[in-house]
Amino acid sequence: MLKQFFSYTVIFVFLLWHPASALAGKIKLVYGEWDSAIASANVVKFLLENELGYEVEFIKFASSSGVWQSVASGEGDFALCAWLPVTHGSYRKETEGRVVDLGPNLRGARVGLIVPSYVTIDSIEELNKVKDKFSREIVGTGKDTGSMRNTKRAVHEYQLDMNIVYGSEGSMLALLKNKIKRKEWVVVVSWTPHWMFKTWDLKYLDDPRNIYGGEEFINTIIRKGLESDSPGLMRFLKKFHWKIDDINRIISWIHKGMEPGAAAKRWIKENPVKVGRWLR
Repeated sequence: MLKQFFSYTVIFVFLLWHPASALAGKIKLVYGEWDSAIASANVVKFLLENELGYEVEFIKFASSSGVWQSVASGEGDFALCAWLPVTHGSYRKETEGRVVDLGPNLRGARVGLIVPSYVTIDSIEELNKVKDKFSREIVGTGKDTGSMRNTKRAVHEYQLDMNIVYGSEGSMLALLKNKIKRKEWVVVVSWTPHWMFKTWDLKYLDDPRNIYGGEEFINTIIRKGLESDSPGLMRFLKKFHWKIDDINRIISWIHKGMEPGAAAKRWIKENPVKVGRWLR
């Protein structure tokens, strides 16, 4: 009897001092290998582990489709980087009924064709007139992304006599940097939030056919069943909302060489009021 009492006492003390660790469990956070997704994933991972006691495993993908399919299959528990309604609209259709959308965690995002501000056209409709100044190229990232799917559609619907150059975010940015240094014309596929807009003077080309959509939202998506499996996590995810300036600050620090986890920790330390609202 004394032994049993001692065992219960040990458990009680453990729960008293480590309540979240004992009850929270392991969570699989899915994210894409682009700046905004890396920023949000690291902020949430730090808070879940250090404030709410979860063990968080990252599952990362180079492609947008990989993120959606991972959550839809139940391999991952949730992702914070679903660009809707347009950019990832096709992935939402493909995973309909297998993914739960919690709505925006960030508003005011945008995707489209971007040029340096010294380029003297303002609309996608004008590209054919000056296609040779762009070497007849639209420079983008990987084929299996929502933004590049929409770029393929834009070339078709605007009847652009231009080629799509696929690559990585890194190769696109390197080319953009080189072209701007030489004051040459270049058109790339990119998005907001992104550190490039604080680095160079850039503008979006108008999109009268609305191929890329207007304002985009970055949504939180979860696997089916997570709400009943982990109500504590759900309370946090439903409160997790922030702004472009918040995420841009972290992206900028990472771009300047700070490790993503350290950048997330710094932002959390500098924003106790906002973080406190998420954790209440």
